[in-house]
Amino acid sequence: MASLSENSSTSTKFCGSEEDLQLLMDQRKRKRKQSNRESARRSRMRKQKHLDDLVAEVEKLKKENNEILSGVKITTEKFLNIEGENSILRVQMSELTKRLESLNHMLSFFNNNNNTITSTSTIFGSEFYHDYNFMNHHINMLCLNQPIMASSNNMFEW
Repeated sequence: MASLSENSSTSTKFCGSEEDLQLLMDQRKRKRKQSNRESARRSRMRKQKHLDDLVAEVEKLKKENNEILSGVKITTEKFLNIEGENSILRVQMSELTKRLESLNHMLSFFNNNNNTITSTSTIFGSEFYHDYNFMNHHINMLCLNQPIMASSNNMFEW
């Protein structure tokens, strides 16, 4: 019988150990669950922070983009204004160049015809020659027989 009582005490020890083992496993399970919950909470917090950082970055980039677009718009407007002014200046330069060529041609004509008129004054008489000399003298005083040159200082004064 001794062996029977030994068996029952061993089985009680085993059962007690089994219960202790079960309690230990349950406690470990609870700790693991709690740890997992904390880890998941930290993970959610990291994700939320990352999302908040990305949203802030998007807002910052949108603001920078709007500033750049505004700068491009202003620069484009300035470019178009200057382009228009340049077109007007090109046309004015062309017109003034033609006027200058015409005036230089007239001056050349008067300078070249001075000898012709002197030689033909005998045909038309001295009165014609006197009138021509008077006119030629005043033209020479104004122009000093120099070519007319365009100047950027008074080019657009009308």
